[in-house]
Amino acid sequence: MIIVTGGAGFIGSNLVRGLNQRGFSDILVVDDLTEGDKFINLVDGTIADYMHKDEFRQRVAKSQLGRIEAVFHQGACSDTTERNGHYMMDNNYRVTLELFRYCQEIKAPFIYASSAAVYGAGPVYVEDPLYESPLNVYGYSKFLFDQVMRRHLDQLRAPVVGLRYFNVYGPQEQHKGRMASVAFHNMNQFQAEGHVRLFGGWDGYDNGGQMRDFIYVDDVVNVNLHFLDHSEKSGVFNCGTGRAQPFNDVASSVVNALRSQHHLPSLSLKELVNQQLIRYIPFPDDLKGRYQSHTQADLTQLRDAGYDKPFRDVQSGVTEYVQKLLTLGRI
Repeated sequence: MIIVTGGAGFIGSNLVRGLNQRGFSDILVVDDLTEGDKFINLVDGTIADYMHKDEFRQRVAKSQLGRIEAVFHQGACSDTTERNGHYMMDNNYRVTLELFRYCQEIKAPFIYASSAAVYGAGPVYVEDPLYESPLNVYGYSKFLFDQVMRRHLDQLRAPVVGLRYFNVYGPQEQHKGRMASVAFHNMNQFQAEGHVRLFGGWDGYDNGGQMRDFIYVDDVVNVNLHFLDHSEKSGVFNCGTGRAQPFNDVASSVVNALRSQHHLPSLSLKELVNQQLIRYIPFPDDLKGRYQSHTQADLTQLRDAGYDKPFRDVQSGVTEYVQKLLTLGRI
């Protein structure tokens, strides 16, 4: 059995489908469907069982889960604005620590979601404590476990891999609300209002010019499955494209992909701005000093671990995303 925690969530549900495509169906999904609408993310996947996260945690404590082939731990609170440190540290750090210890006990590979939030404001995004300085308790919850895991690297009984996700976007993120990707929000804005809003210039960047490493969710799944295939590898690895692109690229790709469904030609950024299809709003004061204006994953260690597949750029990934949602009738 393979366990996917957070399996009804964004990355988790895509990982379930990625495992299905490899012929795996003996999958236990662990999640919290108190807000039941997330069930839609599991409809297209084939799983063996579902378990609420609290029951799962109790069974882990009692070693009552049977034979486990691997654990993909995607479950966490991903709200970077959450200020409840007690909740965040229990839900993100403590649960991960308990699962790590259990997987070591039963000698099962453990692949877990870390985050680029551990780097804080950057500007260097290399997997080294020298460059890690989280700006919020979410980032710290990920940072702390990464440090714990690193201290055990030379005494592991089973492989452990932490993947530092950068800005992930793609299908199955609709339940995330304000924490959904820029691409998702851009799509909804354009459909509802006929234009996209981006932050204006700040921190030395032009309007819409702040840059992030945006990675398509299918590429994230491929990286996860790479480490399932290569159980000789352990460590913390960046999971991004290695290429920073401006928010303008995301908005332009969204608008042009949606225009194409009406057989309208693609427009340049200048044309989109002149026609007010992309508009800029003042940069919020409450985000100043707490915002990553530029992120770009250093992929040296990931490539050294044998991952050699190319990553989609924003233009191709966003276009694929829009087309999938149009096919599903979700936009």
